[in-house]
Amino acid sequence: MEKGLKIPRLKGHAGSSPAPSIVMNHLGGLSYSRLYFPMPGTVLPWPPFAVPCAPRLLVVTGLTLMTVSCGSGVARTPLAKSESNARSSASTVHANDNRKPAGTLRAGKLELRLTVGMAKWYPEADNGPSVDVAAFAEEGGRPQVPAPLIRVPVGTTVVATVRNSLPDSTVYIHGLATRPSVARDTISLRPGESRTITFPAGAVGTYLYYATLGTTNRYVLRPNPQSRRVIMEREQLSGAFVVDSTTGSTDDRIFVVNVWGDSTDARGYRNVLTLNGKSWPNTERIGATTGDSLRWRVINGSARNHPMHLHGFYFRVDSRGSWLRDSTYAPVNRRLAVTESLPPGETMSMAWSPERPGNWLFHCHVAQHVTDEARLPATMKTSHSVPGHDPMGHMAGLVLGVEVRPAAGFVESIRGPARRLRLFVNEGKPTRLAPRAMSFVLQRGDHPPAADSVEIPGTVLVLKRGEPTDITVVNRLAEEMAVHWHGLELESFSDGVAGWSGDMNRVAPAIAPGGSFTARLTMPRSGTFIYHTHLNDVEGLTSGLYGALVVLDPGDRFDPLTDHLFIAGTDGSARPNKVIVNGAAVSPPLVMGAGVPHRMRFINISPGGIVAITLRRDTTAVKWRRRAKDGADLPPSAARVVPAIARLDVGETVDVEFLPPFPGEYTLAIGNANTPPRYLRKIIVR
Repeated sequence: MEKGLKIPRLKGHAGSSPAPSIVMNHLGGLSYSRLYFPMPGTVLPWPPFAVPCAPRLLVVTGLTLMTVSCGSGVARTPLAKSESNARSSASTVHANDNRKPAGTLRAGKLELRLTVGMAKWYPEADNGPSVDVAAFAEEGGRPQVPAPLIRVPVGTTVVATVRNSLPDSTVYIHGLATRPSVARDTISLRPGESRTITFPAGAVGTYLYYATLGTTNRYVLRPNPQSRRVIMEREQLSGAFVVDSTTGSTDDRIFVVNVWGDSTDARGYRNVLTLNGKSWPNTERIGATTGDSLRWRVINGSARNHPMHLHGFYFRVDSRGSWLRDSTYAPVNRRLAVTESLPPGETMSMAWSPERPGNWLFHCHVAQHVTDEARLPATMKTSHSVPGHDPMGHMAGLVLGVEVRPAAGFVESIRGPARRLRLFVNEGKPTRLAPRAMSFVLQRGDHPPAADSVEIPGTVLVLKRGEPTDITVVNRLAEEMAVHWHGLELESFSDGVAGWSGDMNRVAPAIAPGGSFTARLTMPRSGTFIYHTHLNDVEGLTSGLYGALVVLDPGDRFDPLTDHLFIAGTDGSARPNKVIVNGAAVSPPLVMGAGVPHRMRFINISPGGIVAITLRRDTTAVKWRRRAKDGADLPPSAARVVPAIARLDVGETVDVEFLPPFPGEYTLAIGNANTPPRYLRKIIVR
């Protein structure tokens, strides 16, 4: 690993993204917009998407046809014949760590021979549950998930021969083509057929290729599109395709998200979500030393959205792309993040430096992608049945563990006298859709809050940059719990992952009923952050165990007349999500002064799902200035005035500045993406 990369910690850093804009994505007939840091053509179609439900609808993807019926039951997508006839004697899948490129590279030409055949995949333990899947392999080699790594220097010509070894299913190959590309390529291979494709690799970047079988990799809808049921996911057939510059370093790591899923009956569903072919706790442990420069490429080879979150540190986003094209940011336009949304088929390159030793996590922030629901088969355990001290049991799916050792001569920073706060975890009487009402309540004054008092969301914690603060969390629940300080740069022991945070000498325990734990915080930057439960995530988050954490510069104060927090959560776990903002579906009008700048801080801490945000006058979006993402200030190229439209993924925060131009009534709308907003709040400007 290269030494010496330093991610700037304080405000005024040079690295951030280009100016944001609104881009439209057209996915299988559905259109949606999202706030994005643009690069030409980054977001392009990706095959396995939902389609609008009509009485009869024919979907054409490459050479694959599918008919969707809108009956009252669940339509089933036919299995590929080879999959339905798979034998237990199939070869065993090798979890591909993406360290060794496939093929033979000589004199500027990559000779690559691939096959697609059936294999038995053990995505968890090697002796754990398995599924029979179609998988790529190099000719004569073991099947691999993700698919074999294609990695070549720019200027390489790729000569790829692909053979369909399935006896009774046509295979459709996508992505074996020159990059960038403006259209999907599709190569069909009948059973037993081989084909050789020769093409220049194309531009430097991070891409992917994949295969589909027959009519798999499709969403099938019920009559109400919001109650869609994924019938089949077969994204284990995705792999990385990387084109390196002639001068760039290849000392990086590549992580590919793959998903397999299937209906068990009319209502049930089983799935497995993996990083480089394995699900936590069987994913790779990444070893590092303080001061190392870690460079990662993360590829979403699935049909789901994945907001990828790093604990304890910021990472720098160096490029964003799709399976067809990529764009590397100029150094002055690179931005920092702690959570980065990766829609289906998209990629990113990131760099970060662990400055503090200990155990850390990099994971998807959709709760169902990192809890027992991501297991095969799901046992639906909760924190009541999985001990909080066992991180191997209370997490699953898309989680990577990072173990950072102190470098020789490492000296821990000295903390000064700390401000002390007491935060109580309470449960009260339910008053909403959620069957339980739990929250964090800050002690104000000399006496603790009543044991049954709840504030949803939890008390806003206003802290000062650079001021050491110790927060003692007192657990009044009947079960164990843990608190994660999302986005804060802190010591590992205080990070809030029970049984994992800390180091080889000690790890942080879960907070037992009636017990307490003191988190030691020192905030090196000001901004908008989150604190939330990190045990029994779905129930905890949908019941109110989250809150905002605002860090101010010394001398600044939080003025609720001009500083406004909007925390999007979910009321209960029923689908579709019932979005609430600041704990409610309805809020009284908000009064603002014309010509006065107002800071609006948006947080999405729902268990899963993107929220759409708009601020309009009549039917027209007004303008605001983007200020920060995940607590890190944006550079001038991105911190500019844009239409007041945003999409916020789980675990992301965005700060904007709104300068009301003149008096009148405005409407702030927040809700699930692609549906009418549930939360409408009137803003009266005087």
